[in-house]
Amino acid sequence: MARPARSRATYDDLLAVPSNQVAELIDGLLHTHPRPAARHTNAASVLGEELGPPFRRGRGGPGGWVILDEPELHLGADILVPDLAGWRRARMPEIPDVPFFTLPPDWVCEVLSPSTEAIDRSEKLPIYARQGVAHAWLVDPIAKTLEVLRLDGNAHRVIATWRESARVRAEPFDAIELDLSLLWQL
Repeated sequence: MARPARSRATYDDLLAVPSNQVAELIDGLLHTHPRPAARHTNAASVLGEELGPPFRRGRGGPGGWVILDEPELHLGADILVPDLAGWRRARMPEIPDVPFFTLPPDWVCEVLSPSTEAIDRSEKLPIYARQGVAHAWLVDPIAKTLEVLRLDGNAHRVIATWRESARVRAEPFDAIELDLSLLWQL
């Protein structure tokens, strides 16, 4: 006996998810997970604090970026919520007053957790690649690693991986040195 066809989730399904969860639509399926734990939230927050002044504001760096925490991205039929995303000002001169973004970012950062790592790697990265997101970072606050990926054809390729207290210059933000140990301190 054949299985009944599963109906595709809708934006209304996503909106019905309780606010203590993060909801995404990936390939027609609704994915939910709890709000991030302290290590996860801390790593994302500190990274945003480090990148904001030199890249968003131009203090100590080149400026020229819009960097946002947890933007809702509508990328074709998929709705994703990366931990951080950045657009070059040349592509997004002003932040539109909208509930979600349809312009794919130039950079995304996913902070990995045991409940999201498989989806971040195997489902979200291919969507980002298909939408032309040039750079992706995977931050793992448990393993204390930063993986930097660059779009190469139709997929992202790892170009560098750093651990623990490394001081790095990671594209596309290689104009500054980033002290990874700051991301792991609670």
